[in-house]
Amino acid sequence: MTGQATPQADPAIAADYLTKLAPHGRAAAEDRPAPWVDPRLAGFRMPAEWEPHERTLLTWPTRAALWRGAFAEAKREFAAVVRAIADYEQVTVIAQPGDSAEVRDHCGTSNIEVFTSAVDDSWIRDNGPLIVCGENGKRLGVDFVFNSWGEKFTPYDSDAGLAARVLEHLGIERVAVDMVLEGGAITVDGDGTLITTAQCVLHSNRNPGLSQSAVEETLRAALGVQEVVMLPFGHLDDRHTDGHVDGVCTFTAPGRVLAQVVADPHSVNHEAMARNLRHLRDHPDARGRRIDVLGLDLSSTFQMEGITESVSYANFYIANGVVIVPTSGSTEEDEAALELLGAEFIGRDIRPVDGRVIAFGGGGPHCITMQVPAPTLPG
Repeated sequence: MTGQATPQADPAIAADYLTKLAPHGRAAAEDRPAPWVDPRLAGFRMPAEWEPHERTLLTWPTRAALWRGAFAEAKREFAAVVRAIADYEQVTVIAQPGDSAEVRDHCGTSNIEVFTSAVDDSWIRDNGPLIVCGENGKRLGVDFVFNSWGEKFTPYDSDAGLAARVLEHLGIERVAVDMVLEGGAITVDGDGTLITTAQCVLHSNRNPGLSQSAVEETLRAALGVQEVVMLPFGHLDDRHTDGHVDGVCTFTAPGRVLAQVVADPHSVNHEAMARNLRHLRDHPDARGRRIDVLGLDLSSTFQMEGITESVSYANFYIANGVVIVPTSGSTEEDEAALELLGAEFIGRDIRPVDGRVIAFGGGGPHCITMQVPAPTLPG
């Protein structure tokens, strides 16, 4: 998702952004009612990422210009993620027609399916379906509107229709919701609570005219949650997604999150992350619990193609029996992150993967994957 630098990259402008955005997001005038949500979704819920998966979805790198001189390296890093997950569950790799052989050459064939479809980019977390589960094994695929992170990258018409094609392939009924939302903008605990950021979902390039209450009403009805905790901020220097929550705060269990903290007072994100922690302290979850916070003050920067980027250790992906964790090649920070996550996810393997090229493109293992939850069966 690498594109032009945004004003948030400048510390002075970031400080101004803090003042103007907090606490309710840079929303346009509120003049639209909440979108209609299909009553078929009543009684369904979005499972937590750690609940059993049927498979994982991943889109093969496609937009060569995005990766500049690192396109081949991007494919190698994506393949490493595919192989790591395939040791634990099936992976469906979505690829352009004609790319199937390349996918198999890089990833192998064990526990891997290739589904060919027209695609524009490689971030299935954001343009894939959000699958919700009901009783007796019924699943529905919620298909929110995708507008390429506020129309930052074009074309995106193939990606805007990708969720529908994936759902048809999976044999899961599609339910459209007329609101822009990316999967990386939310995290759920499967127990009634969803966390997101005002910086992203209330940004005027997503849903102009929708108020915070309208956005929250839609999320509750579409994804089966009772409480929406809207943090003020994602990363202020996020040049790609306008502050997705999966870079700063992720549920690790019901009532517990791993959240980014920044002790360095000179960082553009210092005050923003502090405000997020205060918000978590003051807003209980759907069960009335005060959310337990595991702080993560780790980040590792590197240079690629003349750009300074950082690996976000919070952008890990939880699959069946394993946690896929991005690493930066910085031994001290990598080892600290792996140790912290190993202690948090006792009983799951911790699998490190090189995350530098994917971070250069704008994400991490979480951004390039989407879980397909297994059906919830009685008993």
